Amino acid sequence: MATKQQPTSSGSDVVDERYATYDERKRKRMISNRESARRSRMKKQQHLDELISQTSQVQEENKKLRQMIDGASHLYLNFASENNVLRAQVTELTDRLQSLNSVLQIASEVSGMSFDIPDIPDTLLEPWQLPCPIQPIPASADMFQY
Repeated sequence: MATKQQPTSSGSDVVDERYATYDERKRKRMISNRESARRSRMKKQQHLDELISQTSQVQEENKKLRQMIDGASHLYLNFASENNVLRAQVTELTDRLQSLNSVLQIASEVSGMSFDIPDIPDTLLEPWQLPCPIQPIPASADMFQY
C-alpha cells in the first residue's frame, strides 16, 4: 500500500505566518493612528481658525462700540455746553424780566394804573416751571445720530 504523504508545515512557516499577521496588524494600527492624528490636527486647526475669526469679529465690534461711545461722548459734551449757554441766557433773561417788572411796578405806582405783573418762578429751585408759556420742543431721532 502506498501511503500518501501530506505536506507538513514546518514550525518556521507557522511562526512566519504569525509574524506576518502581527506585522500586518501593526501596520494597519500605525496607518489608523496616523489618520487619527491627521484628523485631530485638522480639527485643532479648524478650532484655531474659528477662534481667530471670533477674535477679529470681537475686535471689530469693540471698535464700533468705541466709535459709538466716542460719538455719544461728543454729543454729550456739545449738549452740555449748549445747556450751559442756555442756562446763562435764562438767568440773564430772568434778570431782565425782573428789571422790567420793577419798572412796571414803579410805573403803576406813579400812574395809578394797575398792571398785571406775573411772578417769575425761580428756575433754579423749580426748573420745571418755565417763566414763559410751554412750547413744544421739536426733536427727531436723527438729531441723536452722528
